[in-house]
Amino acid sequence: MDRLWPRSLTARLVVTAVALVAVVSLLVGTVTTLGMRAWLTNRLDADVVQTANRMMGPGPRGSGPVIIPGAGRPGAQLGLLVAWHTDTGDGGLVVADNDDGQVDLSEEALASLEERATRTPSTVDVPGQGSYRVVASTDGSGDKTVVGLPTDDVDEATLSLIRLEVVLALLGTLAAALAGTAVVRRQLRPLTEVAATAHAVAELPLAEGEIGVTERVPEHLTDPRTEAGQVGLALNQLLAHVESSLSARHRSEQQVRQFVADASHELRTPLTTIAGYTELARRRGDADTSAVALAKVEEEAGRMTALVEDLLLLARLDAGRPLAAEPVDLTRLLLEAVDDARVVDPDHRWQIVLPVDGEPVETIGDEHRLHQVVTNLLANARKYTPAGTTVTVTVRPDGFDVHDDGPGFPPGLVDTAFERFTRGDTSRHRSDGVGLGLALVQAIVSAHGGSVVLHSVPGDTRITVRLG
Repeated sequence: MDRLWPRSLTARLVVTAVALVAVVSLLVGTVTTLGMRAWLTNRLDADVVQTANRMMGPGPRGSGPVIIPGAGRPGAQLGLLVAWHTDTGDGGLVVADNDDGQVDLSEEALASLEERATRTPSTVDVPGQGSYRVVASTDGSGDKTVVGLPTDDVDEATLSLIRLEVVLALLGTLAAALAGTAVVRRQLRPLTEVAATAHAVAELPLAEGEIGVTERVPEHLTDPRTEAGQVGLALNQLLAHVESSLSARHRSEQQVRQFVADASHELRTPLTTIAGYTELARRRGDADTSAVALAKVEEEAGRMTALVEDLLLLARLDAGRPLAAEPVDLTRLLLEAVDDARVVDPDHRWQIVLPVDGEPVETIGDEHRLHQVVTNLLANARKYTPAGTTVTVTVRPDGFDVHDDGPGFPPGLVDTAFERFTRGDTSRHRSDGVGLGLALVQAIVSAHGGSVVLHSVPGDTRITVRLG
């Protein structure tokens, strides 16, 4: 059955429309035919009853002319049939034929009329004569008279009507098929254009590289008030999403490449230093040179270890590994971090602003990692602001702020400050670190369900940390 049903939407809609036209035509034709035949039959019954009343009037049966509309037409069936039967068994027939003559009915015909004729008009097939609408009546003496008129006119009119209805139904169905095909194709043309856009996008190479999906469904095909417009609008939204996803993928690939290059550079420097001092100690061999070389090797090994640990932490956070979820006294943690900063760098002015109510602020998280967040932010403020800069930590119920009145971030660095290996000094001077401090801050805060926001202009730099 599925093989017979058309697959294309155009063909299905046309077939459905044609089927509906055919069904409606059939129903209309059936009702019209039945109504027409009922009306003609009622008229014939009225003529039969009128004739019967005249035949039962004064005078002998069959005497005098009986005028029936349509009876006695040239070439027509016997127009008037009158049969009578008495209680003595006498019977006969009066037929008004084309020549006003009389024809005797056969015994079989008389028996059929005797058996099937009733007081109400009914159809009886009279053997040898055809189909008649007959009515029977009985007088006071017991004589039964049957009067009938042929149904040929009704049958012929009904048959003619059926022929006409069949021809009109076929013509209407054919016209519906042609008009439906043209209308459906025109109405589905927008979908064809939408499909053309989808095919054009499907032919684009999306496997690698920077890709811009510039194909879009034309604006006149994105009207949400129409079905085709809804499809076009949805496709445009999908294409915009695909384009943004591909751009994000490309940026991610570029970041990975840059990340690998920066990590390799940062690891190569201490490895080169270690190799150099090892070679120096091997060549000279004296105790002083060996001690200096070992101290430098230890320093570079520690720097490399810290870098690797930061990279491993970022990898764990990127992989979605959960952190500890324990109650953390955020107020105490910030107080200790600010006190440590005063000891490490007394040339800066360190301040902390506690909530007005004096109640400690607590949160749920990993205390060690949150301490790392605060330490990185304070270290960043210490390294990139001159002596005498005021650094203020403000404790809030949902996190904290770190503010300084230093020169601020370079304008071109604000948008990329939290990216990995981003540093204010593009010359990669070793004192600037490796550029993972703020990247770790954002990764740890995001792992806690929070966010980090940077606002920086000269004299007003604020990093807002909100914890989930």
